[in-house]
Amino acid sequence: MSHVLDEAISVVPVADGVVRATTHPAYANMVGPFGGVTAATVVQAIASRPDVLGEPLAFTINYAAPIADGQWDLHLAIVRTNRTNQHWLFRIVQNAATVSTGTAVFGLHRPTWSSTEAQPPVVPPAADVEPVDFPEFIAWAANYDMRFVVGGLADGASEDSTSTMWIRDLPERPLDYPALASIADSFYPRIFLRHGTFTPAGTISLTTYFHATPDELAAHGTDHLLATARAARFGNGHFDQDGTLWSMPDDGEPVLLATTHQLVYFKDPQ
Repeated sequence: MSHVLDEAISVVPVADGVVRATTHPAYANMVGPFGGVTAATVVQAIASRPDVLGEPLAFTINYAAPIADGQWDLHLAIVRTNRTNQHWLFRIVQNAATVSTGTAVFGLHRPTWSSTEAQPPVVPPAADVEPVDFPEFIAWAANYDMRFVVGGLADGASEDSTSTMWIRDLPERPLDYPALASIADSFYPRIFLRHGTFTPAGTISLTTYFHATPDELAAHGTDHLLATARAARFGNGHFDQDGTLWSMPDDGEPVLLATTHQLVYFKDPQ
């Protein structure tokens, strides 16, 4: 039996350089589909191409307009292929209108000197943190086991926009690049936490940098990721938020799998 995420990100070819996707009700959001599943669909579509080079390294999607329920077409084009990296442009088209644009960089992993300067927050184990449920109108959240250490939706207004949580697919699913791309967008808008209430808000641009190698994803398996996010500045109708996604093995060092950055628009609460 296929996982619901695999159903949601599946595509079929319709023309040279064009594949067709269909929105999945399990990943519905307040307006249109969950942006993370859209990102995951694009990552999966590029990764499945026979002319792709390596694995995803960087991915940016700009949400120009909401995707309506139903089919949408993904237009893919290689801009350049170098010895170790490959650059892509893409457009999402629905009803003859462009609703999203973006770029992706894929590449080869080479053994080099390495160092991780970022450090994960100190938190209790996932098993010691209770899972939370989101409101039913945020349908996509039901596909994740989310356990907030700090900064949950029910915590009320806060002067600190930081949320830290344990998260994994529900039902459990081995972590891969599309799943990581989707989880990178799982942080609810930081404005909700600052005001302690839902506020009209939506992602304009999402960028994710994939640090994980295929071996690191395989080693992570179906365990929870440790995810933390915060904003830097709110004002003039926009704010940013950045996040980190960690693998936290019981018998080894933490592994930073991805970093993610968003620009979000918002309106003041009424």
